[in-house]
Amino acid sequence: MRKVAVLAAAVALAASGCAAKEAGGTPVIKIGLIGPVTGPLAVLGTAQQNSLQIEIDKINASGGLAGSQLRLVVRDTGLDPGKVVQAATELAGDEQVKFIVGPSLTSFYNAAKETLERNKKINCQPGVAAGTFADLKYGFRAQDSTEIDIAKALELLRSEGVKTFGLIYENDDTGKAVDALLSGQQNGMTYLGFQTSRPDDQSHAAYVEKLKNADAIFFSNNVGGAKTIAAAGAAGYRGRLIGAGSGAQNIAFVEGAGDAAKGVVFEMPNYQYPMRDRASWQPGYRAHIEAVEKRFGVNVGPRTGARSPKGTAMAADCVYAFAEAVKAAGGTDPDKVAAAMEKLDLPADATPSGNSLTPGRTHEFYDAGDVRIYQWDKDDQGWFTRELKVTP
Repeated sequence: MRKVAVLAAAVALAASGCAAKEAGGTPVIKIGLIGPVTGPLAVLGTAQQNSLQIEIDKINASGGLAGSQLRLVVRDTGLDPGKVVQAATELAGDEQVKFIVGPSLTSFYNAAKETLERNKKINCQPGVAAGTFADLKYGFRAQDSTEIDIAKALELLRSEGVKTFGLIYENDDTGKAVDALLSGQQNGMTYLGFQTSRPDDQSHAAYVEKLKNADAIFFSNNVGGAKTIAAAGAAGYRGRLIGAGSGAQNIAFVEGAGDAAKGVVFEMPNYQYPMRDRASWQPGYRAHIEAVEKRFGVNVGPRTGARSPKGTAMAADCVYAFAEAVKAAGGTDPDKVAAAMEKLDLPADATPSGNSLTPGRTHEFYDAGDVRIYQWDKDDQGWFTRELKVTP
């Protein structure tokens, strides 16, 4: 029996060694994605997966990274907190996994980040808005932070003479963070409070009714934001509807709200896709988006015809930055890669997102200068966005 056990262990060890190589014997570095590729936010997880695959294939075609080929492994959370923790534990314990993207959403990342830190897994978050990354060693954010978004939004509202504003958001970690930020704002404006919505709400009419006299209403980054926009449209609300972050880039908001989405604004790093004039796009961004379109196509809203690429360049930034850090570190040692990631200074014309990447000690890929304000609009050619310039 002992010989059988020893033989089985040897076979398992040999199999694990083989698993670390491609069929031709080339070593493999696994890149993990933890995200919702099914369920109500599947469009986000799928977009992340597609953009990661485009960037991984690009690196592999140019010879790989640190003598290895990259391989994407995906763990679908379906917005299930239990699956998030399970996936984080699994990938954190896999020595072949050198880099993890996700899990998306602040509350999910908060549940997973300790596991990732403890196992020294370099990770990048293109779907986590709230909280700080400055106290993490291995975690980096590739999204606009809630703090920057709210500051940009309030700058716009002040320039427009807004005096009162309120918030409709789920009572989750991000909603609470936005509420805290808005509560601390004065400067001649009055905060009318936080209407906490529920994921299973059929309508947000009751919440909009309570804020009907506000000059502006902030709405959720999550799927509930479309319900706020639709309810405001049905109620004839004439104030400014403004996203508490970048969620409204998703055409699901336009699909859910229809014509009520016209005039809605949101904050986001470079997002030129709905702006039509491709000659004005950053070259790295255009190359990435057109590669996504060619391979995966575009999302087209069946109700509105609104279009978006089946990819998200901010997720591609994660792999691009990781690869550059590995090159600078001379290998995949997590401590050396984390240190190299902090020192990156990558120009906007080269990155997949079209934003400069300077993580620094705060571990934030994007700073206030990268975040813009976009407004949804519609003409006889369909839906598009335009960038708003804020006059101080």
